[in-house]
Amino acid sequence: MRMLQKITEWIAYTALGLDPASRLGQSTQFFIYDSTKIIILLFFMIALAGFLRTYLPQEKVKKWLGGKGRLTAHTAASMFGAITPFCSCSSIPIFISFLETGVPLGVAFSFLITSPLINEYLVVLMLGFFGWKITAAYVVSGLLLGIISGLILGKMKLEKHLAKDLISASEKIKKEVKHDGLKSRLMFGVKEAGKILKKLWIWVLVGVGLAAAIHNYIPEQAVHDIISKGGMFTVPIATLLGVPMYGSCAAIVPIAVVLFQKGIPIGTALAFMMATAALSLPEAVILRRAMKLKLIAIFFGIVTAGIILTGYVMNIMQPALT
Repeated sequence: MRMLQKITEWIAYTALGLDPASRLGQSTQFFIYDSTKIIILLFFMIALAGFLRTYLPQEKVKKWLGGKGRLTAHTAASMFGAITPFCSCSSIPIFISFLETGVPLGVAFSFLITSPLINEYLVVLMLGFFGWKITAAYVVSGLLLGIISGLILGKMKLEKHLAKDLISASEKIKKEVKHDGLKSRLMFGVKEAGKILKKLWIWVLVGVGLAAAIHNYIPEQAVHDIISKGGMFTVPIATLLGVPMYGSCAAIVPIAVVLFQKGIPIGTALAFMMATAALSLPEAVILRRAMKLKLIAIFFGIVTAGIILTGYVMNIMQPALT
C-alpha cells in the first residue's frame, strides 16, 4: 500500500495542486487513498470469499454456523472475526457472503462486530503501548462483545429488515453451482466481486468522503477536551464520539494511549478505541446496501451499549490492569 500512498499523494498535492499542510489537501488525499484501497480490498476479498465458497457446500456451512449449538456458532464466528485483518468496511463483504450462504443473521453479526475490533497487528500495537494485561482484557472484551451482541441480535428476529436480494437463514438457500475446475471456481469469485461491487461502490465513496471530513476536521485535542469534562459520563461520551469516526488501528491505538496518558481512565480510552474500530459512518453507509435503516440503528445501538458497559467494567478493573 506504500506505492498507493505515494500515488494518491501525487494526485492530491501535485496534480490537483493542493497544500499538503491544509485540511482540504489532507482530506482529499485521505479520500482518494482510502476509497481506492477499500475498493481494491473489497474486490479481492469478495473474490476470495466467493472462490472459497465453491469448496464449502452451503448446507454444511449453514449447519456448522446455524445448528443447535448457537453459542458455539457465535463463538466460532467471533473467533474467525478476530483472526481476519479487516476494518469495519472491509468486513462487510464476508458478512454478506455469510448471509447468502444461509448463516443466521445474529451469527453473521458476531463476525462483523469482532472482525474490526481484534486483529493481529492491533494486538501487537497494544502489547507495545499498554502491556499484556490491558491487551488481554481488550481481546476478551472484544470477543464477548461480538458473541453477546450477536446472540441478542439473533434473538430479535430481524431478518425482515435485510435487503430483498440477500438470503438469510430463514429463507431459501441459493441453488448450488457445480464447478468443474480451478478456472471455474476463480471466475465464480471474480463474478461475485464484480456483482457486489457494482452495488457497493457508490456507498463506499460516500462513506469514505464522510470519514475524510471527520478525520481531518476534528482535532485530537478537541476530542480529549470533550471527554475529560464528561465526569461520570466520560465513557458514553467517549463512545459516542468514536462511533461516527473512521480510522485504521495503527491510528486509533496511539490516540487511545494519549488519552490514557493524559489522565483519561483506561476503560474510557479503550471504549473510544472500540467504538472507532467497530462502528463508523462509512460502515453504516455501506451497510445501507444490505439492510434497512432500522436494522442498522438497532445494530449500532446494541454494540454501542455493549462498548459503554465494557468501558465502565474496565474502569473498575483499572487498578488490577495497570
